[in-house]
Amino acid sequence: MPRVSGWPPAIVTAVPAADRKRADVAGIVEFVEGFGRQVKDTVAGRSGDPLVLRPWQRHLLEHVYARRSDGRLRARTALVMLPRKNGKSAIGSSLALHALFTGPAGGEVYSCATDREQARIVFGVAKRMIELDPELSAATKLYRDAIEDLERGSVYRVLSSEAFTKEGLSPSFVVYDELAQAPNDELFNVMSLGAGARVDPLLLAITTAGPMADTTGRDSTCYRLWQYGKQVAAGEIDDPSFFMAYWGADGTVDDPKVWRRGNPAFGDLVDPEDFASAVKRTPEPEFRTKRLNAWVAGQQAWLPHGAWERCASPGPLPDDGTAIVVGFDGSYAGDSTALVGCTLEGRLFVIGAWERADDDVPHWRVDIGEVEQTIRDVCRRWHVLEVACDPFRWQRSLEALADEGFPMVEWPTSSPARMVPACAKFYDATMDGRLTHDGDRRLGRHVDNCVLKIDGKGPRVTKDHRGSPRKIDLAVAAIVAFDRATVVREQQPDLVMPGFFAV
Repeated sequence: MPRVSGWPPAIVTAVPAADRKRADVAGIVEFVEGFGRQVKDTVAGRSGDPLVLRPWQRHLLEHVYARRSDGRLRARTALVMLPRKNGKSAIGSSLALHALFTGPAGGEVYSCATDREQARIVFGVAKRMIELDPELSAATKLYRDAIEDLERGSVYRVLSSEAFTKEGLSPSFVVYDELAQAPNDELFNVMSLGAGARVDPLLLAITTAGPMADTTGRDSTCYRLWQYGKQVAAGEIDDPSFFMAYWGADGTVDDPKVWRRGNPAFGDLVDPEDFASAVKRTPEPEFRTKRLNAWVAGQQAWLPHGAWERCASPGPLPDDGTAIVVGFDGSYAGDSTALVGCTLEGRLFVIGAWERADDDVPHWRVDIGEVEQTIRDVCRRWHVLEVACDPFRWQRSLEALADEGFPMVEWPTSSPARMVPACAKFYDATMDGRLTHDGDRRLGRHVDNCVLKIDGKGPRVTKDHRGSPRKIDLAVAAIVAFDRATVVREQQPDLVMPGFFAV
C-alpha cells in the first residue's frame, strides 16, 4: 500500500490486501462525498460545502469495510482512535447515513455515547446533512432523536448509557462516539450482542483516549479493546473480526513534529496554530490525551511518557552461547508468567510469556511443564549465569530445575528490600539510556501498566489496583533480570564485551 500523509496509523491490525480490495470503497466514497456536507464553518471548509475524504480516510475505509472471500464483512467490531478535531464526527455521521440508506431493509442504525447530548453530536451532524440535501430530505422523516427511511423502513436513533432499557434491539450499524468515556460496558455489550441476527453488522467506535478505568474501578471498555487491539496487531491473538486503527504519538508535547505524527489531519482539518496556542495553557496530561491520544492513568505512572520507547532497539536475539541472566516472574492462575533475558551489556529481550488472552476464560492455568522445558532450552542455547526466580508457587519447579543442574536463584519480588533498589536501578538506566530492549510489544504493554507505589518501605512498581487485569509480570521479570545482570557484571567483568558501558 502506498504511503500517504496520515497513513499508516501508529497501530493498525493487519487486513489482507485481497480483503481490502473487495471493500466497496468507491461506493462509500461516492455516497459520503455526494451527500455529506460541512455543517459548520471550520478550517476544513464552510458550512454546506461537500465533504472530501482524504487519502488516509479512504485507506481507513478500505480496512474497516474489508470483505472476506465469501462476500461478508471481515470485521464486526472496529475501534478507530484519533486525537480531537481530526474529523471523527463528520465521518461517523456520513457512515451512519450510508448504513441507513444502503444497508438492509428494516435496518437499525444507532448513535451511541455516554450521555444523550454526546450521542446527539454525531446524530445532529447527520440530521443537518439531510436537511442540506433535497434528495435525502424527501426520502426521510425527521424526529428529534430519530431519522426514518420511508422507503426501506430503516431507522437511525440516538441511544445513550443513560437510557433505561436497551434490550430487544437488533442493530445493523452502530457508531459509538467517545467510547473511552463510557461509565461501564453495559451499552457496548448490548449493542455488540444484539447484532447476532444481522448478516453484516458493524459496531464502529470512534473515540479519543481517556481514563484507563471506568466507574467500576476496572479497566474501561475502550482501554480493554485498545489493549486487545495491540495484541491482535502484534500477532499475539488471531481475531479477524476485530479491527483497530490507533493514531497517537509519544514525545515532547511542544514539538510540532510530534503533533504532526499523532494527528493524520494536522495542517488540514486541524490548525497548527491552535496546537501552538493550546500547549501553552493546557496541563500536559490533558494535552497528551486530547491532542496526542494518550491514555490517562488513575495513579502516577512509573516511567515518564515515551521513556521506554526511546530505549527500543529491535534486532536479532543474542548469539547462541552469549552470557545472559534470565528473570522469571511466575503465576499459576489468573495472572501471567514471564521469562525475560538480559545480556551483561544491558540488553533486554523477551524469551517467553504465558498470559490468559481473555479474562472470561474460566479455570485458565499456566502450563508448568512448558515453562520448565523453556527454561531448560534457554539454558542449553545461551550461557545462562542465573535464572532469578520468585519462588512463590514455583518452589517445586525451582528445586527440580536446580537438581538438574540449572542455575536457579531465588529472588522474591514481594520483598521491598530487593524491589525498591532494583526498580530505582532500572528507572535510572531507562532514563539515561543505559539499557536497551527488543521492542517487544508485550513487554512494552506490561511496562505501561506499571504504576508507582510509595510507602514507608520505599517506591516500587505495582498494578494500579488489586485484581486489575493489567499485567505487569514481563516488566517485573525485566527488572529482576536487569538487576541480576548488573550484579553479575560487577562480579565477572571478563564476561562483558569490550566497549560497552557500565552501570
